[in-house]
Amino acid sequence: MAEVLDASRICNGSFGKVYIDGEWQSNVNECTATEEMDKKDVVTCGSTRTKYKRGATKGSGSIKGYHITSKMIQQGFKKFEVLTSLEDPEAYGYERIRLIGCMADKISLVNFKGGDLIEQETPFTYDDYELVDPIEAE
Repeated sequence: MAEVLDASRICNGSFGKVYIDGEWQSNVNECTATEEMDKKDVVTCGSTRTKYKRGATKGSGSIKGYHITSKMIQQGFKKFEVLTSLEDPEAYGYERIRLIGCMADKISLVNFKGGDLIEQETPFTYDDYELVDPIEAE
């Protein structure tokens, strides 16, 4: 018999935390990081199929949050480290991922509109990552 999904085990992003250089960023409301592989096309004589060879990988992400301080402006394009933590108490466990050698791609200097809460987004790239604590089903 197929295993039935226990919906309570789905991770809730509200339990996520972001630390930059060890400091909790309580103003963050969204964080993403992805790995992308550069695949090379391999086309050979006698075949009508394209095959693929693994190439280099690269990582990029984004941190969004409410504008509280000028810290990201002051950080500029200097490297920093991000540690994310997803600790939903109903999940099978918690997950921590370390992003190493992060560098901002773009820094928002001015972005406001009357009557709106001010948010800022900082897209970045990173040199490497480490899955510090994986979530594993019981």
